[in-house]
Amino acid sequence: MNVRPAAVRISWLVGAAAFVLLAVVLAVAVGPTSIDPLGVLAETLDAALPGDFDSGLNEREVTIVRTLRLPRVVLGLLVGASLATSGAVFQGVFRNPLADPYLLGVASGGGLGATIAFVYDLGDGKGLLDMVQIFAFVGALLAVAMTWAMGVLGDRTRAATSLILAGVAVASFFTAIQTFLQQAFTEDIRQVYTWFLGGLATSGWSEVSQLLPFSVICLVLLVASCRMLDVLAVGDEEATMLGMPVGRVRVALAVLASLLTAAAVAVSGLISFVGLIIPHTVRLLFGSNYRVIVPLSIFFGAGFLVLCDLAARTLLTPSELPIGVVTAFFGAPFFVVILRTANR
Repeated sequence: MNVRPAAVRISWLVGAAAFVLLAVVLAVAVGPTSIDPLGVLAETLDAALPGDFDSGLNEREVTIVRTLRLPRVVLGLLVGASLATSGAVFQGVFRNPLADPYLLGVASGGGLGATIAFVYDLGDGKGLLDMVQIFAFVGALLAVAMTWAMGVLGDRTRAATSLILAGVAVASFFTAIQTFLQQAFTEDIRQVYTWFLGGLATSGWSEVSQLLPFSVICLVLLVASCRMLDVLAVGDEEATMLGMPVGRVRVALAVLASLLTAAAVAVSGLISFVGLIIPHTVRLLFGSNYRVIVPLSIFFGAGFLVLCDLAARTLLTPSELPIGVVTAFFGAPFFVVILRTANR
């Protein structure tokens, strides 16, 4: 019996959603204080959905779930989904499977902004609208704006190449300023590097509420743009013949994805590999249709980062690894396995 492609895609989405739910339950249940996974599931549903779900947890366990672990897990979901989706969009916009969310200078701009806030003791990177987060967000947006301004001044017939080269130039410029500040304020280097390696430490729900509006709006718009990404994939000449203003669409999608990345970087620091390996892995396993790649990247990026954060805070208990180290350590070998399997 033949299965309709739409039904197959629905089954993929259901499987991806189940993966995310499993990751959430594991991340909330495992820690210095182990909590019954079924109780965690009921408490999570009670927090997320209307109605009354009796979890059977005691008051202490409810406090741990709702005020300590669940905010961190939700932040991980948002950051992972944001980075993976941005990576998928960049790979589609530039037709390059090696493109990642930091392509247009977001990493260097965010890093410079955070460095300025740290060395001048303006904040610690935690809480709602902390100055480190604000400076990182503004720095990332400034880098994207400079990249866009330099890119559109180049050859309009090679807009994609111009944007990439402009991103490299802006990243080098911002990195030079950042290195100068680190050398001038050596006592803050450790704090700066800790932020660079990424983390999902929260002070409650404030970081979640800060990222949530950007994530929801940008993710909805990018999912709605999947058809345009599929048209771009056939080539600029063909897309132009179909009536698409290729240059404007490419810039708009790149800026929107950069805005999403900047918002994620502001609250989590620089987390590598998620935006590169998740969308590429989805493409290898499920095909090159962006109406499949983008939604699945949201789910798998969210679940992957939550599991990496679980490993980061439990592998060396009571110490905590930077999450960027974990994503690279587990992500690179996993990606090699997927790539070899797909080639076979």
